[in-house]
Amino acid sequence: MTMIIVVVVVTAALLIGAAWGLFGPLPKRVEGFLIAAAGGALIVSVVSELVEPASKNAPHLWVMSSLMAGAIIFLMLDYVVKEKFGSGGAGLLTSITLDGIPENLALGVALIGAGPAQVAALAGSIFLSNLPEAAGGSQEMHEDGMSKSKVFGTWAITAFLLAGAAIAGNLLLSSAPKEALALIRAFAAGAVIASLGTEVFPKAYKEDHLLAGFATAVGFVLAFSLSMLAG
Repeated sequence: MTMIIVVVVVTAALLIGAAWGLFGPLPKRVEGFLIAAAGGALIVSVVSELVEPASKNAPHLWVMSSLMAGAIIFLMLDYVVKEKFGSGGAGLLTSITLDGIPENLALGVALIGAGPAQVAALAGSIFLSNLPEAAGGSQEMHEDGMSKSKVFGTWAITAFLLAGAAIAGNLLLSSAPKEALALIRAFAAGAVIASLGTEVFPKAYKEDHLLAGFATAVGFVLAFSLSMLAG
């Protein structure tokens, strides 16, 4: 039940964000602020929900190597996506899906043997990340000439795919050895860290360079406080 609730909450952010971008006002500075806040929150979640648990169940060198492998593979795939699809609507959607798969896979793994409080920070961070990305992405896709119904339907499919990643991470890996789960957590952490450096923070700074640093700190404080309460 916990898995279902968390997955619904996180992926609902894509649908809410898509509706916001299509039917509501979305000032660029608001979008940038939310993206930066989500990035700050993800910094906390990557460390407390992925890297630290991984370090307790596998040798340090293995964990760091897996983390770097996740970052390198993410960057390679991100490069291919941009070369093939460009930075328009299709490229943006593919890039966001690429970002979301390791995040949601990590969420599914984090739910194994954990209560709601232990994954609240990670789920909340992913929610904050998905919301402005979907809002900005749907707005851009509509401006590129795609109808609102088609844009929303595309985001619904994306939400379904990312929910599937979380469910797969939880169900398929529930019986995996602790060492394997640790390396998967570290791999996902590396992918998320790479996405922060190449996608999240650059976009946040572009949309709202005056408050991007402040928003990042706000997201960090909120996620860290939630993590402390959960602990």
